[in-house]
Amino acid sequence: MIVDKEISYREMGIEDIPSVVEIEKEAFATPWTAEVFEHEMTGNDYAHYVVAVFEEEVIGHCGMWIVLDECHITNVAVRKHLRGNGIGEALMKEAIAICIEKKVRLMTLEVRMTNTTAQNLYRKLGFQDGGIRKNYYTDDHEDALVMWVEFK
Repeated sequence: MIVDKEISYREMGIEDIPSVVEIEKEAFATPWTAEVFEHEMTGNDYAHYVVAVFEEEVIGHCGMWIVLDECHITNVAVRKHLRGNGIGEALMKEAIAICIEKKVRLMTLEVRMTNTTAQNLYRKLGFQDGGIRKNYYTDDHEDALVMWVEFK
């Protein structure tokens, strides 16, 4: 088990892409590719990414698009063997802190209907249910729950 104070959080760099892609493969049925992340970091002015680092290894990441005063969380993932240690929550808190600093008023995301662990985390952070996107996920056509939180 790792201790939270041993984990650092920082802005993602191009050099982190190989590790982030490996985490994506562990976490998602349709993971983003290195090319997608490279485009996000070099060609998308709205993209912001945070990584969690333990002993110089990237162990998690959180991506978001900030457009004007709204943020859309694109992905949150943690190394499979380290899940349940609060890293995902800490990554989300880092994303929220960035949004508050940038005067974002609303943050939204989609989560699988079956992913109750993530839904519970988001609710703990103040997110509310906002609606359902039917057949949202391309791998199995599962519905997505849209969740949002408004910052005062």
